Amino acid sequence: MVKELNSKVVTLAEHELNTNTAAFYPRFVDALDFYTAMFESIDVTLTREHKERINVEQHCLARDVVNIKACEGAERVERHEPHGKWRSRLTMAGFSTHSLSSLVNATIKSLLQNYCDRYSLAERDGALFFGWLNRDLVAASAWM
Repeated sequence: MVKELNSKVVTLAEHELNTNTAAFYPRFVDALDFYTAMFESIDVTLTREHKERINVEQHCLARDVVNIKACEGAERVERHEPHGKWRSRLTMAGFSTHSLSSLVNATIKSLLQNYCDRYSLAERDGALFFGWLNRDLVAASAWM
């Protein structure tokens, strides 16, 4: 369906965890690891009383966590997949990766270092991976 849109470039930014096809226990463990890293990374940038932090935690992260861990079937709408699965799917659909700008990558890396040196940014497999310590949190890629 995406190919039929005839877009020049398709971008994808996705949480780097599998909450779609994984069985409950592996999904639970992966989500626990992912959200632990996510909350730790927020902890070093915003105080617990900060209005933006409270808003993100209550309206975004809490909803996702509850949906991933407590819902099954049609009720579970948070269905993230890691970059490898997206890469396979998009390649089979006839897309090829398009390199991301090295200037943008360098700028993002510089901005992250201003917050905390525990953030990571790595380019591999045609994608840009944003992470916390040793855990990838988000993968962003462009496809043609």
